[in-house]
Amino acid sequence: MQLKDALELFRGKCGLEVGGPSRIFLKEGFVPIYPIVKELDGCNFSKETLWEHGLEEGQTYKYGDKIGYQFICEATNLEEKVLPNQYDFIISSNCLEHSTNPLKILVRFVMAVKSGGLILLILPKKEVTFDHKRKVTTYAHLYEDYKKDIGEDDLSHLPEILELHDLSLDPPAGTLEQFKERSLKNYDNRGLHHHVFDLPLLLTILKSLNLEKVYSDDIVSDYIVIGRKK
Repeated sequence: MQLKDALELFRGKCGLEVGGPSRIFLKEGFVPIYPIVKELDGCNFSKETLWEHGLEEGQTYKYGDKIGYQFICEATNLEEKVLPNQYDFIISSNCLEHSTNPLKILVRFVMAVKSGGLILLILPKKEVTFDHKRKVTTYAHLYEDYKKDIGEDDLSHLPEILELHDLSLDPPAGTLEQFKERSLKNYDNRGLHHHVFDLPLLLTILKSLNLEKVYSDDIVSDYIVIGRKK
């Protein structure tokens, strides 16, 4: 299946974006979902993030030239805001790597979509990011974090990140001392990439969640997978 064919599965549907809005989903983006969906709500962990400021819960979620409902909620607690089987799809771009417990989030995604619903995930390729010196996280590690119910305040990956983060590819992070200072406040800003993904890991995750693989690919800077709830 080509990407353009996969995107047709979203046409006229109602969904949720977690960690958006995202340029890649705009009309001119590589994955232009915004123009073809019927309705899209958004979910962000805080009113103030590194990427967005002054967010307010309500009918304020701007995606392209459209407006949806903005939730302010931890994705790990999505069930506090979203009903089971509420949406036709969930999309999320360059978001899961910022979570200490991505499997916990994805379990909530599965709960929130209808039978036959779609989950589209985009994650950065480490080879072209400041994570290029780090190893890909194992599924066993992610599952252990899920079993332990690791919270978003966890900083167990920080020593590795401080050692291997390529600051030359992350100018906003500043110097090593500035980056460390920001990272120690990660619960407030969520700037860290706790885990590193590749396509085999993402496909393993889809299988573990009993999601049918609809589409997978890698582009210059990202991996893309789409799973369907059985």
